Amino acid sequence: MNSRALSLLALFISVGIFFAYIRPVWTGEIALTKDAIANDDQALSAASAYAAQQSQLIAARDAINPTDLARLTNFLPDSVDNVGIILDLNALAARSGFALSNIDVSKDALGSSGVPQSTLAAGANPVDSVDLSVSAAGTYASFKAFLQGVEKSQRLLDIQDLVVKGSDTGIYSYQMTIRLYWLR
Repeated sequence: MNSRALSLLALFISVGIFFAYIRPVWTGEIALTKDAIANDDQALSAASAYAAQQSQLIAARDAINPTDLARLTNFLPDSVDNVGIILDLNALAARSGFALSNIDVSKDALGSSGVPQSTLAAGANPVDSVDLSVSAAGTYASFKAFLQGVEKSQRLLDIQDLVVKGSDTGIYSYQMTIRLYWLR
C-alpha cells in the first residue's frame, strides 16, 4: 500500500509540475522563441532573395556598354544641376549667335531649401522636372539654330512656352519656358 500511495503521489506531483511549470513555459517563452525564429527565418530568406535580385541587377547593369550608360546619365541625370544646364544653354546660345539675357528657375519646383524637391512616394513617377524661364534676343536664324541645338541636346529638354516680340531691326525678343527632366 505504501508503494501504491508513493506511485500516486509521484503521479500527482508530475501532473502538478507539468501544469504548473512545463506547460506555461512550453506555450509561453518557448512558443515566443519559436515565433521569433520563424520571423527571423523569413527575414533571412527575404534578404537572400534581395541579394540574389541585387546581384542579377548588377550583372545586367555591368552588361550595358559604358558609353551608352554615360549617354543615358547625360540624357536623364539624377540631379537637376542648375548651374551645369545654364552653362550648357549659354554655350549653345553663343554657338548659335543667340544672346541669353535672363534665366530663372521656377519657384514652385523648388522646396523651401532652394533645391528641387525629391520626395518619391510609392508608385510615383521617378522622373521629375524643373521649369526654366529664359529671356533672349537674336535674329530668327539664330533662334532657329538655338532650337535645333536644344533638339539635339544630350539633355532631355522641352520648350513649354514661347513668346516672341517683334522689332523693326530684325532682332527679336524671346521669352520661353524650358522644362528639364531629372531622376528623383
